[in-house]
Amino acid sequence: MSGADMSRARRLLLARFVPAVLMLLPCGLSAADQPMEDQAVPMSSTAEEQPTRWNMPLPTLGGRQFWGDVAFSHGWRIQHNVLTDKYRLLDPNDIRQAWGSFEDCQKRLDQVRTEQQWEPMTGTAVIFIHGIVRSSKSFGAMPKALAEAGYTVVGFDYPSTRVPIAESAEYFHKLLQSLDGVDEIHVVAHSMGGLVVRAWLAEHEDPRIDRMVMLGVPNNGARMANLLRDWTLFKAVFGPAGQQLVEDPEGVLEKLPVPKFEYAIVAGSRGTEKGFNPLIPGDDDGTVSVDSTRLVGAVDFMTVPVLHTFLPRDRRVIEAVKRFFKTGTLHADGERRPVVEVEEEPAPAGGE
Repeated sequence: MSGADMSRARRLLLARFVPAVLMLLPCGLSAADQPMEDQAVPMSSTAEEQPTRWNMPLPTLGGRQFWGDVAFSHGWRIQHNVLTDKYRLLDPNDIRQAWGSFEDCQKRLDQVRTEQQWEPMTGTAVIFIHGIVRSSKSFGAMPKALAEAGYTVVGFDYPSTRVPIAESAEYFHKLLQSLDGVDEIHVVAHSMGGLVVRAWLAEHEDPRIDRMVMLGVPNNGARMANLLRDWTLFKAVFGPAGQQLVEDPEGVLEKLPVPKFEYAIVAGSRGTEKGFNPLIPGDDDGTVSVDSTRLVGAVDFMTVPVLHTFLPRDRRVIEAVKRFFKTGTLHADGERRPVVEVEEEPAPAGGE
């Protein structure tokens, strides 16, 4: 790239993407977002050592980028704080019902289970895995649509900007272990969420996972990460995982396993050669190129004219996800468009 081209690219980055990064700062960095329990003394196992007034129901005040789910049951979640090593128990309304050690939270959860006479979880669960700097709240109407279709909906939160992808995969593993009674599991993974699942496969397996839909997952790296990786602001907001999202034949993403269960891919696309973002080669969703989403072995593939952020909320995408989990295809015509290995054309005779 010439000096003039580099200068133009830098101006485009400043004009288009730095404001967007600044808007994301409150999601991951603001100390004011920390829930009140982060500023208190951990709950002790004895009343003499710790006043019980600290362990009262309180609404969370944000700080989602510091917490990872380690257990789920009937909409209740136990979360771990990656900075303080504390745990908290959230009810389905995100009200903190207990905090301290994992044992403290598990004990309270068991009490609630007895008081409310929960039946064991059964059937098929759908786990929603968000992308970097996002949360389980970013899927819009999709969880409700899947719940109405009869699935047990599990929103999975993890500290996407605070730890490497492999550590996020361990949070996913703990969540899976907590889903006692669930017979079958489907996954909807947006953006980096799909890489978390692939990183989990490097160390674990769960025969209950049947199908997964990847939404705008940069399976082959994100060009924007290459362009922004050295910027101080990008490092601060996106953390260690942001550095792993680059296009690099020797990088982390190239070593991730391919799922053995059925998976399909939905990519955002403008439908033109240049896409939405002039800094990304080929068609793209503004953040990830269509080519980067392709992963050989996918049993189905489709594109929709939607920007990266809005893929999980798009009506067409929601219908495609429901269809794939039910029938094994994303498309209304019932035909699959698998992603297959493209054979290289042989070199011309004589080396020309």
